[in-house]
Amino acid sequence: MKTLPSWKLCLLLLPSIGTIALLMGSTLYMVVSQSFGLHNMMGDSQFSFEFWQDSLQDTKLHVALVYSVKVAVFGAIGATIMAYPLVLWLRKPFTGSTAITGMLRAPMFIPGLVAAFLMVNVISYHGIINESMIWLGIIDKPIRMQNDSFGWGVIVLQIWKQLPFAMILLAGAVNSIRSDVLDAASDLGASSWQRFTKIIFPLTLPALQVSLILIFIGALGDYSFYSIAGPKNAYSLAMLMHITSTEFFEWNKSAVIAVVIMLTAIVASLIISLATTPFMKKTGKLK
Repeated sequence: MKTLPSWKLCLLLLPSIGTIALLMGSTLYMVVSQSFGLHNMMGDSQFSFEFWQDSLQDTKLHVALVYSVKVAVFGAIGATIMAYPLVLWLRKPFTGSTAITGMLRAPMFIPGLVAAFLMVNVISYHGIINESMIWLGIIDKPIRMQNDSFGWGVIVLQIWKQLPFAMILLAGAVNSIRSDVLDAASDLGASSWQRFTKIIFPLTLPALQVSLILIFIGALGDYSFYSIAGPKNAYSLAMLMHITSTEFFEWNKSAVIAVVIMLTAIVASLIISLATTPFMKKTGKLK
């Protein structure tokens, strides 16, 4: 088979790589530059560490960072944990499995802000869950799930929104495992839990790793769920960045928060990769 010269491959890749490099590179350059006082939108431009020093000493940024990371971690872990049994259940087609899969993937087609308003009707003080539990006699008075101090309402929304995404990634990995491998394990006396821990989980770790990273990054920078269902005494990083730039017109500090979000996403991705890579076992070549 004849292969193209390297310079022709570079020309073919240039439109896509060039567009990505132009858009991502220029945006990253502007944000980082503004965080150091360059390309200033309000006043003179001058290189300075002042905005970083002020922002890193601001307790609001500390609270927002802890709050956003907490929701992103719980959201990513919760979505993947819930995705595994659903993917295994739907692995073999049965009557109604297609309809169930479609219903579970429905949140992917709903914009985040719309989804937040819809779910507020479910988790609000007089929402469906509270009214149902009162009617069943489970509780005497409504429980505060929206705008709770810990952020459980936002975590539930993140899991609900990200669950279909985790299912798609994990389903591809689970479905790629040959049935005869699992059948052989059963013939050798392995229980369902042993088949999951010894075969399915190790073989699907690359997909799990990607799911955790992408869901974490999406939840970390989300705005809509935090603003509608989040606690009233804390901002997320995205909310703090928006308020800092549009209400206080401190664009340089807003750029610092944006860089903090990107650095947090990079560090979290490295931690997830380092934590999961050692468990990826290669047991042999599949023939």
